[in-house]
Amino acid sequence: MFLGRVVGEVWATRKASDLEGRRLLLIEALDERREPGASKVTPVIAADPLGAAFGQRVIVAFGKAARVACGGDGDFAFEAAVVGIVDELDMPPARSPRKQGG
Repeated sequence: MFLGRVVGEVWATRKASDLEGRRLLLIEALDERREPGASKVTPVIAADPLGAAFGQRVIVAFGKAARVACGGDGDFAFEAAVVGIVDELDMPPARSPRKQGG
C-alpha cells in the first residue's frame, strides 16, 4: 500500500469487461517528508470504489487486496484500488541525515 493524491481521472471507451462501470483515477504517490511524491510507484491508475475527489489524499492497495476491496473474490482485471480516503495525517518531522566523519 502507499499514500497518494488524486491527480486525475482516466476514461476508456474500450476496456476489459471487469472495468465496466468502474471509476479509474490517476494517483501520484506522496512522501509527506519531501515533495513531489516518491517516483518508484507513480503514477498509478487505480479503481475507485469509494468516490475520492480530485486532490484528496488516498490509500492505495495493490494486487488481490485491491481487487477484494472492490467487492469480489480477487479476480478482476486491475492491479490497484483506492481502499481509503485520508481525513488527517500526523507524521513526525523528517530526520536529517547523520553527518559522516569528523
